[in-house]
Amino acid sequence: MKAVVFHAIGDIRVDDVPEPQLQEPTDAIIRLTTSALCGTDLHFVRGSFTPMQAGTILGHEGVGIVEQLGDDVRNLAIGDRVVVSSTIGCGNCSYCRAGYYAQCDVANPNGKQAGTSFFGGPAPTGPFNGLQAEKARIPFATTVLTKLPDEVSDEQAIVISDILPTAYFGADLAEIKDGDSVAVFGCGPVGLCAIVSAKLFGAGRVFAIDSKPDRLDKARKLGAECINFDREDPVETLQRLTGGIGPDRAIDAVGIDAEHAHDAHAGDKSDIETEEQESRTNAPETNPDGDNWHPGDAPSQALQWAVRSLAKAGTLSIIGVYPPDFRQFPIGMAMNRNLTLKMGNCNHSKYIPKLVDMTRTGLIDPAEILSQATPISDVLEAYEAFDRREEGWIKVELEPQAN
Repeated sequence: MKAVVFHAIGDIRVDDVPEPQLQEPTDAIIRLTTSALCGTDLHFVRGSFTPMQAGTILGHEGVGIVEQLGDDVRNLAIGDRVVVSSTIGCGNCSYCRAGYYAQCDVANPNGKQAGTSFFGGPAPTGPFNGLQAEKARIPFATTVLTKLPDEVSDEQAIVISDILPTAYFGADLAEIKDGDSVAVFGCGPVGLCAIVSAKLFGAGRVFAIDSKPDRLDKARKLGAECINFDREDPVETLQRLTGGIGPDRAIDAVGIDAEHAHDAHAGDKSDIETEEQESRTNAPETNPDGDNWHPGDAPSQALQWAVRSLAKAGTLSIIGVYPPDFRQFPIGMAMNRNLTLKMGNCNHSKYIPKLVDMTRTGLIDPAEILSQATPISDVLEAYEAFDRREEGWIKVELEPQAN
């Protein structure tokens, strides 16, 4: 079968690989009908989140048809149409039972302290082969797969596989209440879904901070008040638009992608949509203190802006991806302003059934976020365009079945 395979930093290929096989009675094999490209995948290709194991199939978003079931999968049948939770939880341990599927004690073969397991990730997450392929093995299928009703299309379901629940989780972490003002930093796919999610939680005003016109246009259509940080200082603008108070809640939907730059009106500022790898390339070999430079030494501009702009006693939700060795955070400023910080990897299986039902009833339409569809044969070109943040390339649907 065809699959998108990681070989080395900057080197991914569409390879012929063996079809997956059932390994445990809790497994399922699905034929992927839809997959997607995600900004998280770019971290692995760029090398800003390591170590990746050569030969790993990429991708953690998928919709498909059940083809095989292990004997202990009792809630599904052959032929069922399903959406895949991008994080993997056993469903039985104390963490899964409490809804912390991303911290499952069983799924990660590297041990209980290893943290989140997900499809197509680096070695410390398993690794588990991903979903940018014609077929995939799904461990703990009873928990990881959710059956789809006929009313929910593949295009809607692929957004529910990862980015919408991640954004909804971010809004939940932010403790948004009716009438709150919310600042969303980054208008990529997760940021756009965070705007939708904030409104579902009752936000009175949502501010969207980015620099890409196409993404800001999309955010405006979703009802956000847009701030282009290339044209104005976002902290000053947020203060002015909120009567000098600041937003009640902030969601960092950017993560490690922030990069330093200098701006005449805002001082030390970064492009929210550029690559951390460029920052590393352009950085000096040593920092001002003489130590060897380290990727975790590069402060995230989104975090800086969020902490500076929040109202006193506000809440910051961090759902953008940061590698384990990231070390920079304005903790003193946050502490002295009595901010609440909440963060983590999404517990997808907690939210997916609810979001499927919201979609079925027409309350939301996740497919609005999709911008392109590309066959697996053209995936390398799609990765390049997505990586360059070309206009219009917001969320890319992948058609896994080779023609």
